[in-house]
Amino acid sequence: MKIILIVIDGLGDETIPELGNQTPLEAAKTPNLDWLAARGVCGLTKPVFYGAIPTSEEGHFALFGYDPKAYQLKRGILTALGAGMEVEKGDIALRGNFATVNDAEEIIDRRAGRISDTEPLISSLNGSEIKGIKFFLKNAGEYRLAIMMRGRGLSANISDGDPHYGKLGIRVAKIEPLDKSEAAIFTAKILNEFLEKSHLILSKHPLNKKREELGLLPANYILTRGVSAALKIPSFKERYGLTAACIAGKLLYRQIGEILGMDLINVKGANGLINTNLKGKIKAAKDALKKYDFVFLHIKATDSLAEDGKFNEKKKFIEKIDKNLTPLINVKNTLMVITSDHSTCSLLKRHCDRPCPVLISLPRLAKKKRKPSVVKTKKGKEKFSEKSCQKGELGVFRQTELMPKILRLAQP
Repeated sequence: MKIILIVIDGLGDETIPELGNQTPLEAAKTPNLDWLAARGVCGLTKPVFYGAIPTSEEGHFALFGYDPKAYQLKRGILTALGAGMEVEKGDIALRGNFATVNDAEEIIDRRAGRISDTEPLISSLNGSEIKGIKFFLKNAGEYRLAIMMRGRGLSANISDGDPHYGKLGIRVAKIEPLDKSEAAIFTAKILNEFLEKSHLILSKHPLNKKREELGLLPANYILTRGVSAALKIPSFKERYGLTAACIAGKLLYRQIGEILGMDLINVKGANGLINTNLKGKIKAAKDALKKYDFVFLHIKATDSLAEDGKFNEKKKFIEKIDKNLTPLINVKNTLMVITSDHSTCSLLKRHCDRPCPVLISLPRLAKKKRKPSVVKTKKGKEKFSEKSCQKGELGVFRQTELMPKILRLAQP
């Protein structure tokens, strides 16, 4: 039995008054998803996370059956490797966001207006050295950057500087040691000093001055998170005995697939944005089933739209995804799984800890007399949504339990 896992990033949401007190998924017209759910089993996954809110990397590794806490799978090392940085023993990697703060260091925008031209800013900071610790920075796409700390006596056991990930709040968070070791105390102190010096340099940078003149938000601060050291984990094939492929537009998700030993499949026009080549990605996934046992397909824009508060656009994009799923509807000898790595709440404009809807569709499941997979609407039609999945046969379970359920259902 072949398996295809489609992760619709940030699919789950909260109810929104403007959508008739429905979520974007519930409000969307999704005949293909509804059809798949009605012929399969549904449920809700509880996100696995160890910070203030779920992260994409925690969610994905948990979906693949790797507990993020056990393997210390954090965004820093993934971002660094994805950006092409060489990691040496003892290095500490962080994910950074160029952000906008005011004079009181209160966050105005976590992404500095989604700035994309950051090379001049990175150049002004790259190679900085503080008390023997060197800082190397590299662009990781748009407002994102990879930060590598290199030197003696460093520890990854420090807190995040991004308050949406370390602790909720509107002011930048100071880095704190998470244990009493000299290394953690030293690392936190050095990183705080670097961030303050960077803030001063960025605030006076010509690029930011020009942005302000144009009425754009300046990228005057770096929010850090996902502090991590080098990691080594068993590959997907080692763990499950399955050959696997990854299809994704954004670098992070390709990097997750690569770290797990999945083959990367490139699709022209697959960029993780709202104009991503959905048709091409889904065709590539269908074709990949001929060669691979397991195909991971990632779709990003649902998350980004919700982070920007664009719930109507999120609903429309879900409808676009649904329309493009048609080629996969009747694929033979294939178990199809559709879920998300985390929910993203459009009114909060961030990831949230709401359970994620999940469906597992397989033709033979439809032939059994079972508990209904989805709840019928007032018009008598079955609907795949967060609400309907609460009553699904799979129940509510941790994300790390998904792979065992998939493998069990994939058996003849």
